[in-house]
Amino acid sequence: MASFVSTASALGVVFGNRQVKSNGAASLAQYSGLRPAENFQFASAGITTTIKQSGLICSSGPKCRTIRVMASPTASAPKREKDPKKRIVITGMGLVSVFGSDIDKFYNKLLEGESGISPIDRFDASSFSVRFGGQIRDFSSKGYIDGKNDRRLDDCWRYCLVAGRRALEEASLSPQVLENMDRTRIGVVVGSGMGGLTSFTTGVEALIQKGYKKITPFFIPYSITNMGSALLAIDTGLMGPNYSISTACATANYCFYAAANHIRRGETDIMVAGGTEAAIIPTGVGGFIACRALSQRNEYPKRASRPWDKDRDGFVMGEGCGILVMESLEHAMKRGANIIAEYLGGAVTCDAHHMTDPRSDGLGVSSCIAKSLEDAGVSPEEVNYVNAHATSTLAGDLAEVNAIKKVFKDTSEMKMNGTKSMIGHGLGAAGGLEAITTIKAITTGWLHPTLNQDNLEPEVTIDTVPNVKKQHHVNVAISNSFGFGGHNSVVVFAPFSP
Repeated sequence: MASFVSTASALGVVFGNRQVKSNGAASLAQYSGLRPAENFQFASAGITTTIKQSGLICSSGPKCRTIRVMASPTASAPKREKDPKKRIVITGMGLVSVFGSDIDKFYNKLLEGESGISPIDRFDASSFSVRFGGQIRDFSSKGYIDGKNDRRLDDCWRYCLVAGRRALEEASLSPQVLENMDRTRIGVVVGSGMGGLTSFTTGVEALIQKGYKKITPFFIPYSITNMGSALLAIDTGLMGPNYSISTACATANYCFYAAANHIRRGETDIMVAGGTEAAIIPTGVGGFIACRALSQRNEYPKRASRPWDKDRDGFVMGEGCGILVMESLEHAMKRGANIIAEYLGGAVTCDAHHMTDPRSDGLGVSSCIAKSLEDAGVSPEEVNYVNAHATSTLAGDLAEVNAIKKVFKDTSEMKMNGTKSMIGHGLGAAGGLEAITTIKAITTGWLHPTLNQDNLEPEVTIDTVPNVKKQHHVNVAISNSFGFGGHNSVVVFAPFSP
């Protein structure tokens, strides 16, 4: 119980990392390491507090509060889920990226250390203070979206439909196969941080320049963030839970976490989940410039995204879509599906601190990592790879590293890399693309480098796989995603073992 640190004050009592607030009435707390046979005494601000065998906390002070603590057995080692109905495996993956829509090509480009960052030519950015990004070029939806819809759709939804269909194909869930399945037990949760931003911008421009009668009837449907999930379900006939989550750059991981819980609760057998984004347009780039969030390294765009480097000056915008097919192990085994990897668990938390800045103490992130490991039934010692959020921002990079070091006391065998150093920040799609990257690291045994690691911050003592790929057997991996608003999300993957 050496780590049991408590303080009592008129505001409440802290157990380890938990604070129990007092509001004039008795409060309830649970602490897994507290045994009723033990007494603890501590003092703070002139108040002496004793935890007695009865489980009551008594404080000698002018504003004494009595708080009943529920005793529980000593915490045991974490245990992974064994029930095949609740174990969740990955049976398909699909993406659209700056390196194309083929997953092997995408990952090989990452392993080669190739940067996908280049000058923006989708619109005239010459007057913008930031003129580069991870812009997708030569995207084709042929074979997935008919010509008429392809011309109407926002790129955000085009990316979603192609990545979603490709993920289903890899999972051997063709339209013909799906027709013979209970599609009410297959759901879709694909989110977006920005939604159909081009559709929204075009609609507003029509309103201002020509009046409301010139607004297209597709303005609202193609702008709202739930349309990716809806269109994919309409296209494939999937009738299970269907919605979107929008938590900025944490979106995709939130979707994975929600999708997994649908399966674990027995509501679905399969969930199609991920994130999609297409914000490299004047509205998106201009908006993030106004936030002062972007790197302005216009002369050297490929060197702009440099996580943990002392010379970093902001993130680089990216775009795309990353989608996983998540399935109960029981269902996957019954249909003879190819199992790529296993989703062990995840967690979501909130910093409750600031709209854009992370907490300096990293508490929101560290607690999210710890909760994800608890959900996964994994001890910190089992994790040896982190696909970091690592956006290349001054505050965010170090806050994440410090949070990681709080949870993982020994990082000597750990590897940590930043996918955004090559493809930019995909916003709501980032977690989807990085989940696929994490799974490819598991299946190939190779980690892609983090580019532009020239002058690391001294606090970064974890191996960031600097500039050159490394071979590494991944035991358990976590993938972090954090978003504006203080949204934190972590998902845990591992090689599949029957």
